[in-house]
Amino acid sequence: QVQLVESGGGLVQPGGSLRLSCAASKSIFNIDGMGWYRQVPGKQREVVAEFTSGSNTNYADFVKGRFTISRDNAKNTVYLQMNSLKPEDTAVYYCRAIVRITTTLYHYWGQGTQVTVSS
Repeated sequence: QVQLVESGGGLVQPGGSLRLSCAASKSIFNIDGMGWYRQVPGKQREVVAEFTSGSNTNYADFVKGRFTISRDNAKNTVYLQMNSLKPEDTAVYYCRAIVRITTTLYHYWGQGTQVTVSS
């Protein structure tokens, strides 16, 4: 029911910055949870940053102080500002939405956008 369209990925040098965007097909005000995940081939997908309840946020330790998750409710868009990028940040980044209907949680994923940090 929720379509997520990601953009902003690409190739960047170490120490550089990127801003990822995730546009939702419905008002994110009505989405119970949104966040960013990343995955490297051969490894499990892991959380990067997410909104939990209300405006509370959760960041993975490896991005604290470098990445910032934000949102624009009017544009139905969630952002991930990525600063001081490292080669270890190279991965496919996915946007995820959670919608709660009664007691059931539904998960929706974007198509993923490639982020490559290399000189």
